[in-house]
Amino acid sequence: MSTVGEPGGIEALYPFLAPAPADREAVVADLCASTRRKAGEIVALRRSLVALHGERLVACARAMAAAIEAGGRLFAFGNGGSSTDAQAVAQLFAAPPEAAHTTAAPPQPARTAATPPQPARAVAAVALAQDVALVTALSNDVGYELVFARQLAALGRRGDVAVGLSTSGGSRNVVDAMAEASRRGMVTVGMAGYDGGAMAQEGRVAYLFVVPSASVHRIQEAQITLCHVLWELTQRVLAGEM
Repeated sequence: MSTVGEPGGIEALYPFLAPAPADREAVVADLCASTRRKAGEIVALRRSLVALHGERLVACARAMAAAIEAGGRLFAFGNGGSSTDAQAVAQLFAAPPEAAHTTAAPPQPARTAATPPQPARAVAAVALAQDVALVTALSNDVGYELVFARQLAALGRRGDVAVGLSTSGGSRNVVDAMAEASRRGMVTVGMAGYDGGAMAQEGRVAYLFVVPSASVHRIQEAQITLCHVLWELTQRVLAGEM
């Protein structure tokens, strides 16, 4: 295993960690160039998703709003970084910021002092990985591949919303949870990367949003953007603006 100071060590990936870089200005320049390149990549990727998923996002927002109006709840889940994104999604729906509408929208009639902007609507939402005792118990007793499906079997009901995130689209426990959600008549929403993996197979997910990238970092950055757009569109539908 390579270590700092050895050829091919960690400084090959992160030159700024080397104990005495030969040219500090060159290292800083490389870091700046890398940052600009990555920022450009994610901006371009996010823009491409408008044409790729625009109509599907609107259709999904309408389905989610209809479920919410009927008393449906939202369950979000994923592994690793996707788990923290799922927690962010659940928090966004359950405890939204005061201003519900921040993205560009079609022109609306001018509001007056008597018609203030409608506040964002809170939605009952749960991140399935947030209960450590439950997750570890299910992992130990029935297996990690069923850790989300078992929760949906216990808590989910027809008309709820299941949001599953997986950078590969092939996370077994996410795919199994989607199957369980579908069996229960839930609205299934999937976020995947690469080519969509197993989640892209016919009939597995009602509304699937694939980020066409091979970079885990770019995929997760784009996925959380899609989730925010989906939340905002859902709020617009709930407010009668769409």
